[in-house]
Amino acid sequence: MAKAPAAPTTDRRLQRGERTRQAILSHASRLASAEGLEAVSLQRLASDLGISKSGLFAHFGSKEELQLATVEEAGRVFTEEVLRPGLKAAAGLGRIWAMCNSYLSYLRRAVFPGGCFFEAALAEFDSKPGRVRDAVVERRGYWVASLARAVREAKTAGDIQSEVDSDQVAWELSCLLVGANASFVQDGGNVGMERARRAIRERLERIATRSAARLPTR
Repeated sequence: MAKAPAAPTTDRRLQRGERTRQAILSHASRLASAEGLEAVSLQRLASDLGISKSGLFAHFGSKEELQLATVEEAGRVFTEEVLRPGLKAAAGLGRIWAMCNSYLSYLRRAVFPGGCFFEAALAEFDSKPGRVRDAVVERRGYWVASLARAVREAKTAGDIQSEVDSDQVAWELSCLLVGANASFVQDGGNVGMERARRAIRERLERIATRSAARLPTR
């Protein structure tokens, strides 16, 4: 016998619950970027958001589950703000440039007030083995792997010299972006980001083939 469709009131309750959960995680990820994931606790969020601790517990059964959900939310934001915009560019040198520029824009617009969520979380949890650290490492590793894949695609497209080590280039680019993030965290200025942009451009131009299109000026 077919089940009766869910009552409208049930649907509204579920939607309201999902909106509440999203609001909690949005606040938690911003808080974590500025004060660290350890600052993200049921008690702290209950106080900040005016939600009962028991209400939060209904969404997240423990501090660790809350932190893991916060990492997942930060990953969703990173994908929307950095990966997807960068990957809209056609495969080649321009895609690598677009990905790096998307990262710098993510910093400049202070999507997270404490700079890149994952750099902050990695520094905080680097010596703390466990599920949270594993989740942070996996997410950051995916970003570096995405850069390496973009370099390999650029080689296939004929934009980058065939002998170039894709993983090495991705590592160098990620280090330059980490430096830009550190500059942003320290003084919030654009000097470090512009230096990173210039260094990234110079690195890409050194490995580009003669047939590769010139990089955009911005």
